[in-house]
Amino acid sequence: MDRTAQLTARRADRDIAYDPPPGAGSPHVRAARVLEANWTGTSTVPSRGLYPHQWSWDSAFIAIGLRHVSPLRAQTELETLLDAQWGDGRIPHIVFNPSVPLDAYFPSPDFWRSSTAGRAAGAPRTVQTSGIVQPPVHALAAWLVHRADPGLSRARGFLSRVYPRLAAWHRYLLHRRDLGGAGLASVVHPWEQGMDNSPCWDAPLRRVTPAPTRSFRRADLDHGAAEDRPTDLDYGRYVRLATDYRDGEYADGAGDFAVEDPAFNALLIASEHALARIATELGAPGTARHARAERLTTALIDRMWDPAEEMFLCRDVRAGGLIPERGVTGLIPLLLPTLPRDITTALVRTAQGPHFGLGDSTRLAPSYDLLGEAFDPHRYWRGPAWFNTNWLLERGLRTHGEHKRADALREAALELAVASDFAEYVDPYTGEACGATRFSWTAALTLDLLHDLKEPMDSKGGIRG
Repeated sequence: MDRTAQLTARRADRDIAYDPPPGAGSPHVRAARVLEANWTGTSTVPSRGLYPHQWSWDSAFIAIGLRHVSPLRAQTELETLLDAQWGDGRIPHIVFNPSVPLDAYFPSPDFWRSSTAGRAAGAPRTVQTSGIVQPPVHALAAWLVHRADPGLSRARGFLSRVYPRLAAWHRYLLHRRDLGGAGLASVVHPWEQGMDNSPCWDAPLRRVTPAPTRSFRRADLDHGAAEDRPTDLDYGRYVRLATDYRDGEYADGAGDFAVEDPAFNALLIASEHALARIATELGAPGTARHARAERLTTALIDRMWDPAEEMFLCRDVRAGGLIPERGVTGLIPLLLPTLPRDITTALVRTAQGPHFGLGDSTRLAPSYDLLGEAFDPHRYWRGPAWFNTNWLLERGLRTHGEHKRADALREAALELAVASDFAEYVDPYTGEACGATRFSWTAALTLDLLHDLKEPMDSKGGIRG
């Protein structure tokens, strides 16, 4: 019996195998029960109702939390996702469970047609997936999972099996998705960046003619209030972009939407550092990957840092120029260990200032500018606070020696995660639960924040040890 099962199904007269030993209603046990309830046997769904399949960056965050209760399940989580990788290296943003009815989620497998429309790009024949991607947290997750139980990892050959696939994933992003020509990866759909409905996408989306509302049925509205979800107009644009990408056989570079995003690229850089650590663990030099990460960091600053706004902004590759919207995406590069000190100082100042209010008017950083015209404290990615972005900010603050601020953010995230029953996201002012509850990455990252021994970051963004 692994430690997740021990946490969730122990007899009353036995201590559970966890340190520190929590009570039945403790945050540790409650978070572990969420992951147990959402476990399918090979992976974890984000939530049983709204998201009944496997999502790419969700699984990376879930593995980061699962490593504290079951390193084996954490490894399996990532391995299952990588089993659905395409021949061109892309890791699809959804891996579909064939036992789930088609009408349970849209866009469903029959929309994406991965095995046929994606044949030229090497889509797998035996599993159905979407054709777009999500942020590359996976190598970072794999390294952290390995460090949780190196003996188990080595015995199973975990890193030696995942390393080639992660390297292929990064090659895809650095070559096929370098649509701006500066070495950075572009997203070709708002869903790829993960912050699907952010106002940062409004300007480039205006170029997209929406699909007619009658041409699709939104399953998301079966599980959430319409006022908390993307509008039909925005959803129509999402569907149009996805349809055109599919009909173009998932070839990159032809669509109307191409954006360089700071968080997406910061996570790619962090994962390059992690891949370097993995290479070293496997007996190969990691120097070239660390050097690539440094080149990408320089390109990120050159392309997306706005000194006047004191944050990173998205770059519209098609129209040229920065998008003048402040999203939490522009704070996430704080995660990078070798950012110049003046930039990290400015990012901390922006996070605490009137646009995000962190530690002042808000306890968790909102997903969008509090003073922006499009701000909405409840609507999906247009203002609510999310636990994964705040986990990244907590890690970034700690990386740059901002331990007091990191501790305050950690405390707030833990308190609000438990109080909201591990909500998908919360109102940044009140902490009111929004979206789904018992959400997997919220529970997983709660476990990570609860873990007593925070692994110290080294100068290359890896974990010592």
